[in-house]
Amino acid sequence: MTEIKQYDLVIIGAGPGGMTAATYASRAELSVAMIDQGIYGGQMNNTAEVENYPGFDSIMGPDLAEKMYASSTQFGAEYTFGRVTGIELLDHNRKLVRTDMGDLEAKAVIIATGSEHTHLGVPGEEAYQGKGVSYCAVCDGAFFKGEDVAVIGGGDSAVEEGLYLANLARSVTIIHRHDQLKAQPILQERAKQNDKIKFLWHTEVQAIEGDEQEVKSLSLINNQTQALSTMPFAGVFIYIGLKPNTQAFLDLGITDQHGWIPTDEQMATKIPGIFAIGDVRQKTLRQITTAVGDGGIAGQAAYEYVSQLND
Repeated sequence: MTEIKQYDLVIIGAGPGGMTAATYASRAELSVAMIDQGIYGGQMNNTAEVENYPGFDSIMGPDLAEKMYASSTQFGAEYTFGRVTGIELLDHNRKLVRTDMGDLEAKAVIIATGSEHTHLGVPGEEAYQGKGVSYCAVCDGAFFKGEDVAVIGGGDSAVEEGLYLANLARSVTIIHRHDQLKAQPILQERAKQNDKIKFLWHTEVQAIEGDEQEVKSLSLINNQTQALSTMPFAGVFIYIGLKPNTQAFLDLGITDQHGWIPTDEQMATKIPGIFAIGDVRQKTLRQITTAVGDGGIAGQAAYEYVSQLND
């Protein structure tokens, strides 16, 4: 029988929020384990340039992830790989974190599992993933140097990635179902001033088409006139929203109807000793800075919770 490792705090997810929580909690001398199914840093690893993190005029996402990781482990927090499959409540002060690499026991748990990109759900999207369909311009943009690509969406992520792709592609067409962007004004202005970026308004994707090897075109519809069209593209980058990674926690009853986790100001959920931070929380702004703020609060709150149990 495999021995179950015991900690004061287990943090599920090692993005900016999880790593900040680890720094605060381990500095307060809690025994801490961070667990993640991917490399530490989360979506920062897919971000080319971060311009709105205090202390840096500009820094590459992976570089910021490395700096945060070094900070998060300097006081003894452990980092391990694994996919969390659920949390069991053993009693009022013990939780069992189930993973595919073995279980962990903790007095407190911080959920920092983030979110993932919403899919369009149109024909061809799944078939052409990795063959022209992407959700990460930083990861895949280099494959489309000198090509015509489309970006689906109108928020910050869509415009930021469109600007990044404009440095590589021959042209970038931002396709949006409304008649104006939702992105921050500074990003909108940059995109509109970029000669490589075009816009298609009131337009939705009906299908992604190709030759079975790679994407060749998009089937489009104007949602005002119902006019149909087909446009050639070598790559399609989709940024239409996020959904929370909370499937493993639905049976705990701590999520809202959309899967986001509501918390109080101390990042506490309905269940004592279980906290939630970062993009997985029910909130309006999901940024590196807000995740870091959540992590600091939750790390301190977890310390106070564990201290009360030990009294």
